[in-house]
Amino acid sequence: MALVTGANKGLGKETARQLAARGATVVLASRDAERGEAAAAELAAAGTKPIPVRLDVTDADSVQEVADALDAEYGRLDVLVNNAGTVIDQRAERTTTAEMRQNYEVNVFGVVTVIHAMLPLLSKSAAPRIVNVSSTTASLSLTSGGTDFGGDADLRMAYSSSKAALNMLTIQYAKAFGDSDALSHIKINSATPGYTATDMTNHRGTRTVAEGARVIVDLATLTDDGPTGGFFNDQGIVPW
Repeated sequence: MALVTGANKGLGKETARQLAARGATVVLASRDAERGEAAAAELAAAGTKPIPVRLDVTDADSVQEVADALDAEYGRLDVLVNNAGTVIDQRAERTTTAEMRQNYEVNVFGVVTVIHAMLPLLSKSAAPRIVNVSSTTASLSLTSGGTDFGGDADLRMAYSSSKAALNMLTIQYAKAFGDSDALSHIKINSATPGYTATDMTNHRGTRTVAEGARVIVDLATLTDDGPTGGFFNDQGIVPW
């Protein structure tokens, strides 16, 4: 049983497709119920059968409703992919507090809301996995080193810093889970899909969604000897 947020298009939809292709029952969560149902119908026509649900990561009530429904129907959650995200293109010196807050509400606080609600279900799984979908532009090392990320990376202080904060969430949760007898079997990692052709990049990315989703799905299906508390792309470890 897997839950993918922001799954009505792009990386989220492709992640749902790939997880379903590996045999998972996938809950396709989206803020817009109609778009989620359309995406689920599209995937069903291609041979998979995801379950569409309305879930707005900035609305704690909608998140809890989904958690309660999953508990009643399945009693556990094996995979949580925190894919829902937003971006505002603005140079650093022009970025406002309101723009920063909008990014953080979805990309950081929304993830905390979802993980908090789903932890009781994840704890009941034999091999629970959480994947936080991050960005290569969140790497402090690569950014300070002058890496050319492609696209509009220089317009994304709010987005990139929110993803850096998301990476810290991954580290903190991993440490907390490791200290808890009830949660120590949960593996949590950050994944960067790279510069992928999605709405967020105005489809100028050099990687397909199938390529971008690969690392997300690999981390969502880790074996018990796999890593936790790390930051990865499909080539391996990404520096913090």
